[in-house]
Amino acid sequence: MNRQLLEELKKITPEERAILDGQTVVQRDLYTSQAEFVVDSHKLLQKGRLIEIRPHTRFVHFPRHRHNYVELVYMCGGSTTHIIDGETRLTLEEGDLLFLNQSVYHEILPAGETDLAVNFILLPAFFSRGLSMIEEENLLRDFLLSTLSGENTMARYLHIRAKGILPIENILESMIDTLLHQPHGTNTLNQISMGLLFLNLSRFASFINRCAPGQWEQNTVFSILQYIETHYRGGTLAEVCAGLNQPAYTVSRLLKKHTGMSFKQLLQQRKLQQAAYLLVNTTMTVEAIMEAIGYDNSSYFHHRFREKYGCTPRAYRQASSFPPAAAKALDIHP
Repeated sequence: MNRQLLEELKKITPEERAILDGQTVVQRDLYTSQAEFVVDSHKLLQKGRLIEIRPHTRFVHFPRHRHNYVELVYMCGGSTTHIIDGETRLTLEEGDLLFLNQSVYHEILPAGETDLAVNFILLPAFFSRGLSMIEEENLLRDFLLSTLSGENTMARYLHIRAKGILPIENILESMIDTLLHQPHGTNTLNQISMGLLFLNLSRFASFINRCAPGQWEQNTVFSILQYIETHYRGGTLAEVCAGLNQPAYTVSRLLKKHTGMSFKQLLQQRKLQQAAYLLVNTTMTVEAIMEAIGYDNSSYFHHRFREKYGCTPRAYRQASSFPPAAAKALDIHP
């Protein structure tokens, strides 16, 4: 990380100065007004803002708590040890990312002076605005979003070993610099940056939760989703099972439990996502797109596409070439 940014993050905060001067516990009133220790975004975010950062408080044990927002911890230097839901002990090293949704209970063991972590305070609306700018849908991106929103019970947290993954490091460093110095357009810059971060996390999904204990189910589902991303045209459950060395009933149970869909449904969803992308971003005919994604029955393809997107493929393409007002006037609903 940029040396100047690290020096800024190393500065002793007033809260840390009080701890070094003899205060032995976290000042709860800085974080919450509730009896239960729920860190409140209203205490940490200025009114109207969707994102903020603050250096992690060092030199003291941060007790068990939850957040009423999504928290992203980025380890800029050193290490910190986290206990999640009272049972999972996770040590973040330099370059690591930890996303925590609102249902997670979380505590952190005391950090030293050179253990530098940045906490991003993120309201759910921040994600939807940033990612609405991203054109292409994909299963991994959708899954990560549902995890963070709490809609998916599979992963209450996401741990990513990102050190050395330059696109991710550069995006996070840029976001930290922007939030520390508050240039004009800060919100827009960071919403776009978060969208780019999620696209990169989709690419590097194999780095997610690999080092976390007890994450076999999650790792297995990530592997299946990655397979579908690249084999949506002709992938089979049998091939997935052979690659994972797992029986079909185990794979099917895990997918149903953690995504709510079967392998066939996920494969179909990815085909349709790719069809929508090709309709908007290429001049391929509908028939050529249907063939490219692996459908050979035109009636079935059109039925499934309308079921997912509420219109025919041709109308979907048409809507993408009209301004919103014109599309509304023509009653086109992609």
